Amino acid sequence: MAFLRKLFYGRTIGTPQTQAQPEREQVRNSAGGYVYALGDWDRVDRFLILGSEGGTYYAAERELTLSAAHHLAQMVREHGVALVERVVTLSESGRAPKASPAIFALAMAAGFGDDATRRAALAEGLQRVCRTGSQLLEFASYVEQFRGWGRGLRRAVVGWYERKPVGELAYQVAKYQSRSGFSHRDLLRLSHPVAHEAARAALYAWMARGTAPEAIAGLELIAALERAKELRDASPSQAAEFVRESRLPREALPTEWLRHSAVWEALLGEMPMTACIRNLATMTRLGLLTDGAAATSQVVERLRDAAWLRKARVHPIAVLAALETYRRGRGARGKSNWNPVRAIVEALDDAFYLAFQTLEPSGARMLVGLDVSASMSAGEVAGVAGLTPRVAAAAMAMTQLRSEREVRIMAFSDRFVELPFGREDRLERAVAFTNGLPFERTDCALPMLYALEQRLNVDTFVVYTDNETWAGSIHPDEALRRYRERTGIPAKLVVVGMTSSGFTIADPNDAGMLDVVGFDAAAPNVIAAFARPIVQTG
Repeated sequence: MAFLRKLFYGRTIGTPQTQAQPEREQVRNSAGGYVYALGDWDRVDRFLILGSEGGTYYAAERELTLSAAHHLAQMVREHGVALVERVVTLSESGRAPKASPAIFALAMAAGFGDDATRRAALAEGLQRVCRTGSQLLEFASYVEQFRGWGRGLRRAVVGWYERKPVGELAYQVAKYQSRSGFSHRDLLRLSHPVAHEAARAALYAWMARGTAPEAIAGLELIAALERAKELRDASPSQAAEFVRESRLPREALPTEWLRHSAVWEALLGEMPMTACIRNLATMTRLGLLTDGAAATSQVVERLRDAAWLRKARVHPIAVLAALETYRRGRGARGKSNWNPVRAIVEALDDAFYLAFQTLEPSGARMLVGLDVSASMSAGEVAGVAGLTPRVAAAAMAMTQLRSEREVRIMAFSDRFVELPFGREDRLERAVAFTNGLPFERTDCALPMLYALEQRLNVDTFVVYTDNETWAGSIHPDEALRRYRERTGIPAKLVVVGMTSSGFTIADPNDAGMLDVVGFDAAAPNVIAAFARPIVQTG
């Protein structure tokens, strides 16, 4: 074993990661190691899916955001219409955990693009990316950074309001009255829409001046919202009964009502799945969700309904964020506390896997390596408090452990660590164990070197990392080529990028290496499709 360790880890077998490989176009990463520059479109995808909130170990949030913005601006100038199409497609696919990066990119295209790009962004892009009133207001806050309120922008906002049926528009403006420093009153003042029907005119009057509408079909929700203001001091039972009758969403209720479990019980009947997941802690703290309660059974049943999760477009990261917060029994940034209900913790664990697309095993022999080095412990994935890249990587790797037949999962930094859990283990255990590992240096060549040392037959290596490798005596792609030569196995490498940096350890000129964005809802199936052995026929 000592001989093998010297053979595989000695400097004589490769190029140290602090030096560029001869005759390969590599760049220096933030840690001082040499890797490859991520392709332009892959970098766009990483930003749209992962965002830049929370920054990374090496880059503050502002620095990471500026870097992404400069790259987006370049793509807008060079591939404007194609960029808009990419933003729209990814937004509609539900692959990204948050809409904000896509909305930001769309606003930049509407401001910096040429005529064709601006038309694409405003004519269809705004309608298809900003599907809610909240997202429209967020777009308005971004677009002002890039342009003024000219005719094209005004027409696009008017179109957003006009293309929604009155009842649906009433729901959106009642639920999201103001966001991101803008209100719908502000947008009406800036865009000047003209209503051609009585109900819409009455709705615009309420949005602009707060004029309570008369009894008009389609505006029942607005009338109920105004009535709720008058009933602000109602008893919990009266408020709950009003909620059942009016079907007002949580955001339209007086704040005082949301302190009562009876009101939350009334809301639960028609509460959207995402809102339910976000408010599990509140409903538990108020005593609605307890062991054996009917409301608890109702929530557990929903969380284990794959069809309901897909219909509600619930992203896996929303489930993981809820699981991580809920099981701790305390808020990440607040002072609230609650006693977690075990049945809900277990249902959230199941929901995490159900929220991904249907997973089909690849049939490949797979080795999954989780980068648990110091740099993976900093920053936040998609701006979720407490969700570091190393926690997110452990969660995603469990999808392979659950779906693949021949797979082993290891953690590494500058050495390998056995992970003592299997496919039947709960997600929370895997995350907790991985998050408790010590923080050390980064050597992303270790999965391939470990497989050589242990003489493992591996068809596909999957490495979850931030690509800030630097501590090894051989480059990761070089180690993969060495593995292929020594074993005769045409092994592949999938690099799952867990931050929005512009780096990758995958050689872009090697068809056997693939970049995937971490926490893309489609990632597990993309990995499986790439790993699947080619069946020879004839």
